[in-house]
Amino acid sequence: MKSKIIALFAVVLLSITLAACSNGDSSSEGGDDTVTVWAMGEEGKMLKEFSEGFEEDHPELTVNVQAIPWDTAHDKLLTAVASGNGPDVVQLGTTWIPEFAEAGALMDLSEYEEDYPSFAKENYFEGSASTMEYDDQLVGIPWYVDTRVMYYRTDLLEEAGYEEAPQTWDELKEAAQTLSDRGEDSYGLDIDRNDQITPFIFAWQNGYESNVEENELNFDTPEFKEAIEYYTSYFDEGLSQKQEGVDIVQAFKEGTKPMFFSGPWMINIINDQAPDIEGDWATAVMPTEETNTSSMGGANLSVFKDAENVDGALEYISYMTEVDTQMEWLETSNTLPSLMEAWEEEVMTEDPMYATFGEQLENAKPGLQTEEFERIAQELLSAIERVVEGDADLDAELEEFNETANELLEE
Repeated sequence: MKSKIIALFAVVLLSITLAACSNGDSSSEGGDDTVTVWAMGEEGKMLKEFSEGFEEDHPELTVNVQAIPWDTAHDKLLTAVASGNGPDVVQLGTTWIPEFAEAGALMDLSEYEEDYPSFAKENYFEGSASTMEYDDQLVGIPWYVDTRVMYYRTDLLEEAGYEEAPQTWDELKEAAQTLSDRGEDSYGLDIDRNDQITPFIFAWQNGYESNVEENELNFDTPEFKEAIEYYTSYFDEGLSQKQEGVDIVQAFKEGTKPMFFSGPWMINIINDQAPDIEGDWATAVMPTEETNTSSMGGANLSVFKDAENVDGALEYISYMTEVDTQMEWLETSNTLPSLMEAWEEEVMTEDPMYATFGEQLENAKPGLQTEEFERIAQELLSAIERVVEGDADLDAELEEFNETANELLEE
């Protein structure tokens, strides 16, 4: 563990030196009356104005939000860890939690649970709650969640003889075959091979389990291998396009790719970019093999280890995890609420699109909770690419991948 932390600090040594030569990052400066927040991408931009509601409820506090592009966020956070020049509140993707928690970057919030009821794990979906702790410390509170479900063209499946979405792996393969047989340039299921979580979704559905705490990745098990065989079979059999091809929204509109997996953000994208197919598409929970498990994504809010305004940070996270606030954030950002209580609101139960996501969130898992997850996932995608694009032997590639993944875990 010490070697990992030393390596992390070495990566940002130059950044720290440069920072020391300046007067500091004014966006990180705060005090007893200021809460500094780092949030990522478009959400960060929207959060600036959205935080005015918090300021109205807490007139003694001012919120200073810095929106950080996703492509620079990781390096900026590494620099903050090493220099101590960070925010009070930081947004972290669920796969980043283990890395920054191990580096000691996140404050343990366990002692504040009694004063802030929304910090309790039982408020959140099981998959989301599993991202809140690291090494028995409470290091993040779920802000919003997402998962993957199936998007499908109801009209085209009906024409092919299917009154509802495929509910099992066998039904999914059968429907994909029927749909791809419609003619040239027609496919059954679009699988984004750049999406690092999809192979794990298939593996979980096939009964795959890991035990990261005991360094047992279990990539050499039949459950994992069979899942990757199933995943790659769609490309081998011509049911999924090997190349990226036409934009998925356009292909969905045209009907050349009538089924795909994606998250809640795609609802508004389809409505905006493909209004002509309104009423001809729907969402459904994932098909089942052993289970119909999907991924648990989203973001958590954490208090930075060197926060200048801990009290303000706690109040801010508490505010962002109130039901009313989460429903307002849904309207603003189209991201799904993390609180299970929020899913009892009328809009969540009566809108069939939201209802599908709510049902799927009951059976969803985060990526492997290790700081090496993203490197491991990229190694798997590379192995799959060699199989799909280069006709490499799947057994040999998975054996090599298993060895590499275990080496990464033991570094």
